[in-house]
Amino acid sequence: MKDAIVTSEAGLVLDEVGHAYDGRMVVEEVSLAVAPGELVCLLGPSGCGKTTTLRIAAGLEYPLAGSVRLDGRVVADGRTNIPPESRGVGFLFQDFALFPHLDVSGNVAFGIEGLPAAARAHRVAAMLELVGMAAYARSWPHMLSGGQQQRVALARALAPSPKLMLLDEPFSGLDSRLRDQVRDETLHVLKSTGVSTMMVTHDPEEAMFMADRIALMRDGRVVQMGPPAELYCRPADAFVAAFFGEVNRIPGLVEAGALASPFGPIPAPGLADGAPAEILIRPEALHLVPLAGNETAPCQAQVIAARMLGRTSLIHLRVERAEGALHLHSRMPGRFLPSEGEILELRLDRALAFCFPTTHPN
Repeated sequence: MKDAIVTSEAGLVLDEVGHAYDGRMVVEEVSLAVAPGELVCLLGPSGCGKTTTLRIAAGLEYPLAGSVRLDGRVVADGRTNIPPESRGVGFLFQDFALFPHLDVSGNVAFGIEGLPAAARAHRVAAMLELVGMAAYARSWPHMLSGGQQQRVALARALAPSPKLMLLDEPFSGLDSRLRDQVRDETLHVLKSTGVSTMMVTHDPEEAMFMADRIALMRDGRVVQMGPPAELYCRPADAFVAAFFGEVNRIPGLVEAGALASPFGPIPAPGLADGAPAEILIRPEALHLVPLAGNETAPCQAQVIAARMLGRTSLIHLRVERAEGALHLHSRMPGRFLPSEGEILELRLDRALAFCFPTTHPN
């Protein structure tokens, strides 16, 4: 899949990259670019090829096909393979990999030992100030919390002023509360430096939080790439739609270019009449309102259960129709807890309803 959005030679460019292990292709024809100051997330399920793609960008794996360019310079292709240490790349991995025998300053200074002592000390101080760890310069890694270790690892990676930062599941080892805080801090630090950044994650919410653009991968290929809102609101297929969260599925056959639903026909562009297809509806697209005397509302739903989940409430619904009852989920903002058995009007935000050919799980 070609990345038509970024064409500048500045930053990172992967062009038709492919790789295999033991004869099995794990990355196929991956083309994407990361502009200076941009953060691109490689997102996808386990085994989809995202970490291998990151390792190819780093120089830790050699592409069997295609090329890798960094700031216009070919760093890997059929004839060239520049090692990671000569590419100007910074790394931040899940385990942080701090050196236990060096204090915080020593860890940050490790990659810039070629600088004069005064310049090195100044750079270390500046990086620790940037990540909010200046007060811990003489602390040892074992004395730090997970979040503090992550900040030190980020400072160490940024100290040599890399052209490209590569992050591989950097927050997955942190508990959920700390993860939110640390990834927010990391995003602001990376944006303040203007470095090109590629990050791997399997968490769609994290990708949407961090990324300027997301490359969603499946079976070694990029199936859709674009800003988070584009993938969420205009998914290319059912896999993309479902990967970003729960969806309600209403199966049917295409008739007159549409699928029947309790809300009326939903357009099914590009699908032939008679083809099996399904409507995918995000739970937040289903809005519940009291009947308020409007017992003739076009779509009514019975509440099966209602649970508050913090910022939203999840409502389990039963919708009767001639083909058989539907079990649907609605997410309503805040505290919305109708009584079990209550009948409510159900309305659809059609912008979050998508028609795709029927798919079967692998």
